Amino acid sequence: MLVCNLYTVRTSPDAIASHFATVASVQTNAPDEVYPGTPGMAITQSDGGRELRSMTWGFPLRLKDMKPEAKPKPVNNIADLTKPMWIGLARKPQWRCLIPLTAFAEAEGPKGKMTRTWFSLRDEPIFAWGGLWRVSDEWGPVYSGAMTDANEAVAPVHNRMPVLLHRDEYDMWLNGSLDDLLALQQRVFPSDGIEIDRTSELWVRKRSTGAEAP
Repeated sequence: MLVCNLYTVRTSPDAIASHFATVASVQTNAPDEVYPGTPGMAITQSDGGRELRSMTWGFPLRLKDMKPEAKPKPVNNIADLTKPMWIGLARKPQWRCLIPLTAFAEAEGPKGKMTRTWFSLRDEPIFAWGGLWRVSDEWGPVYSGAMTDANEAVAPVHNRMPVLLHRDEYDMWLNGSLDDLLALQQRVFPSDGIEIDRTSELWVRKRSTGAEAP
């Protein structure tokens, strides 16, 4: 079953910088629809404040049976922050990030005919998905988003959803303790704030190549 492999950022970098109170905007070639392994944006925290950065969505993962010339697989979702791949980053605020988005999509319908169902936040044209980032040898700066159990709004389409954050939780994700992050990953995001848009647009499975790390 597909995980969250598509989201939109249908706004300008300047609008994102203003919403997240970053120290500066960024020049980016990120499209308004973001797929695993393609350019996106993430907000990081440093001593100088929040910074909006251009990165690739997905940590590169090379499987043992892959040919040397094969491209790594982008791991764009995080199932469990306590797993070895993630916990070292999750413990350190400098490797946490906020992923700006305007909506995320899940595939709905029978195999081969899946369509895009979009989810957004009511009264929040820009909102945040909690994530982690690092600098990779293959793609430079990369990020991945934490996943949690779906709420009542998302559950009819998928059993998982991004860890969405309220505005007053941004600082907690960036600077809080590991226990704070785990609490945010384990809580159920309120359903009444979610807007749903079911479309007839085909999912286009060939673009959905990302993965959720265990």
